[in-house]
Amino acid sequence: MLLKYFYDTKLAHASYLVGCQRTKEAVVVDPGRQIESYLEMADRQGVKITAVAETHIHADYVSGARELAERVGAKLYVSDAGPDDWKYEYVSAYDHQWLTDGDAFQIGNIGFTTMHTPGHTPESISFLLTDHGGGASTPMGIFTGDFIFVGSIGRPDLLEEAAGMVDTAEPGARQLFESMKRFRDLPDHLQVWPAHGAGSACGKGLGAIPSSTVGYEKLYNPALQYEDEEEFVKYILADQPEAPKYFAVMKRVNKEGPKILGENHSHEMLPLGQLDEAVHSGVVVDLRPSADFARGHVPGSINIPTSMLSPWAGWLIDYDKTTYLICHPGELEEAARVLHAIGCDNIGGGFDASAITGGGSATETYKTRPPEDLASAIKNKDVHLIDVRSQEEWDQGHIEHASHHFLGRLANTAHQIPRDSKVVTQCQSGARSAIAASLLQSQGYKNVTNLTGGYGAWESAGLPSVKPASEAVA
Repeated sequence: MLLKYFYDTKLAHASYLVGCQRTKEAVVVDPGRQIESYLEMADRQGVKITAVAETHIHADYVSGARELAERVGAKLYVSDAGPDDWKYEYVSAYDHQWLTDGDAFQIGNIGFTTMHTPGHTPESISFLLTDHGGGASTPMGIFTGDFIFVGSIGRPDLLEEAAGMVDTAEPGARQLFESMKRFRDLPDHLQVWPAHGAGSACGKGLGAIPSSTVGYEKLYNPALQYEDEEEFVKYILADQPEAPKYFAVMKRVNKEGPKILGENHSHEMLPLGQLDEAVHSGVVVDLRPSADFARGHVPGSINIPTSMLSPWAGWLIDYDKTTYLICHPGELEEAARVLHAIGCDNIGGGFDASAITGGGSATETYKTRPPEDLASAIKNKDVHLIDVRSQEEWDQGHIEHASHHFLGRLANTAHQIPRDSKVVTQCQSGARSAIAASLLQSQGYKNVTNLTGGYGAWESAGLPSVKPASEAVA
């Protein structure tokens, strides 16, 4: 048997190629949209990808299942569990097999048995793997998708938080409790292969280790320690990370079927003469470091540095408009790959960052100031301080007189900020607030300053802040 692990660090997404070396067949479990890495690995290993097995309709990235079915004729093994109004709609056009609890299929001499594990989503399934070619008659591991992670468990509130399906979070939590009990009945020796690692918004407290065992998770996974259903429900619904806005788009895209990108999909750099129209009709995203953007940028553009594109583009880009990227030519395809992976398909092309900064188009700037320079103005309310951190960060401590506007929703809440005021943006380190400064400028705010170093620098400078009552007493 052949087992290869793939990990997309930008999406914290894990996928797997499982091959039978005797029959030269392979299946990809929970593939991402860019399928070239799977095809290249299969070619190197001398196997052919004949199938795709998917644990559920994913919310955080565009699945590569349809791309593989279209381009190499892979058979689709997908869930038929859960309610009728939440099933795949595109698979009937391809060779496929619907799966419910207990259903089995073979890839060469490797056996897969389906285990319905609802909770994260109603249709969620896991796959128990048995290497019959190696002489085994019992499973060696389980692909858990977004059900069990290393050190965590899938969140049950995404359908409600991201897809707007009201009153599904608590029922999902109760389903998850029952699925968790089934998982604890599995043999301790089984390896656990999840679909995500640390940094994913599909759960809280995910570990950075790529795999685990059932026995280890029984001992140390916090979510698996609960015996009381009510206590489990309370635990799993509390303190989940913000559900990115684009998750709702992903659910729809993966349910209806993603657009086929094709083998030679690429993008082009555009002449600067098209820049004004791009700003007027589309979304122009400048991928340069925030310090460079602050010193000079195209009016109307927003700044999402390359390193922050994956976690924030899905929050801030309007998918109904064409997206253009300001970047260096060598960065365009990788940035486009990231956007395609989160369902942003309407990419008009790129503009050369060097040509823009050298050609006089970068005419707008914003200021950056350290806490010591802004403390007095903030105290006297001479500026409007905007804290763009998460709710959890805000609750742990914030600067007095600040207004809380989570960055992911700032585009929708900015109207609450007086347009003629002096605005200071602030986060924990200054990185997210730099994005916020660019977003506010693009919406017409003229006097914007980013607080250098953010709340961390504010505390390090010994400046006062508002703390939780329990901490203040202590």
